[in-house]
Amino acid sequence: MNSNRFLLWWDRVIAMTVKELKQLFRDPVLLAIIVYFFTADVYLAGEGIKLNLHNASVMVIDHDHSAASRELIYRFRPPYFDLKGEISGKKEAENLLNKGKVLAVLDIPEHFQRNLLRGKQVAVQLQVDTSDTVLGTLATSYAAQITADFGQDFAMQELGPVTGQTDNLPVIEDRHRVLYNPNQIDGWFMSISELLTVITILSMLLPAAAAVREKERGTIEQLAVSPLTPLQILLPKVIAMSLVILLGTAVCLFLIIIPAFHLPVKGSIPLFFAVTALYVFATSGIGLFIATASRTLGQVTMLVVLLMMPILLLSGVWTPPEAMPQGLRWAMTFSPLYYLTEMSYAILLKGADMYILKDLLLGLTLLGIAFFSFGVWRFRRQFG
Repeated sequence: MNSNRFLLWWDRVIAMTVKELKQLFRDPVLLAIIVYFFTADVYLAGEGIKLNLHNASVMVIDHDHSAASRELIYRFRPPYFDLKGEISGKKEAENLLNKGKVLAVLDIPEHFQRNLLRGKQVAVQLQVDTSDTVLGTLATSYAAQITADFGQDFAMQELGPVTGQTDNLPVIEDRHRVLYNPNQIDGWFMSISELLTVITILSMLLPAAAAVREKERGTIEQLAVSPLTPLQILLPKVIAMSLVILLGTAVCLFLIIIPAFHLPVKGSIPLFFAVTALYVFATSGIGLFIATASRTLGQVTMLVVLLMMPILLLSGVWTPPEAMPQGLRWAMTFSPLYYLTEMSYAILLKGADMYILKDLLLGLTLLGIAFFSFGVWRFRRQFG
């Protein structure tokens, strides 16, 4: 008897899941959004967003016009800097910086080479537009490294043969290793982070949209008075949308990220999809809550945007947890995207296994149970 009830329960769930999939595939606008998110959106993020300094525009004020000044100017070259030419004075430099025509202006003083040859300390000025703090900070750091290397090379070249003691000078040799992304390819990081963002948006949007469509058509009340339990009404929506999201994730990973950005997957693909499925279940509970608080698809969209921002900003994608205040680091534990971000990079780039990820998996599981239970409770209270 119990087995018959169990089979009947799942038979209803499967029938409702098929219904949800049919309704989704009859909505061309929503399908177009899903296809765009998992293809063009991820590709544009991986290809178009650069986190490193690349061809930053630089103008030069050279008051010395010596071999040493030309050598220093020559070092500000691609791929980090793009030398746009020489200007006459500081007023023109300020004008260019104010208009955003250049990122930086290098000012080399008079008697630059003569003072260097005499062993005097010489200062060069770099004016940097830091309205974009990331690019400004990178430009300042790269320029400081270039001028430091130039000063060291010039001293070794001009003063070394005179003193004859360069072999006895202590030298610190920097031997660093860049792990997991040795060439520091931005596309690996950006494409994965955009994929995780897309999964988050759709895992909240699709179940909520499916439930609100029932409200708009007036069928939600019919389902509420049917023999179906609230769980049998909501679970098929989550299952159907989860299948669509996992399919989109597979398409994005195997047809966009790996071929276009040559991502070397180090870990287990089945483990990645298992973690993604758990994450979709966790965030779909938020989608069910949104559905109970909304009457139209427009309201659903607004609430998804409202809740998406704190989830994204507390995920560690844009700001490392170590750089956040202690209170926000504590709040990150309530962002499901934080767990998915940590596990996805660990699996795809580091080859982590379940033993390494066990704490993150436990945290995401507890969040998923809490969110989904809350969504079902809200639905039962609204239509119970």
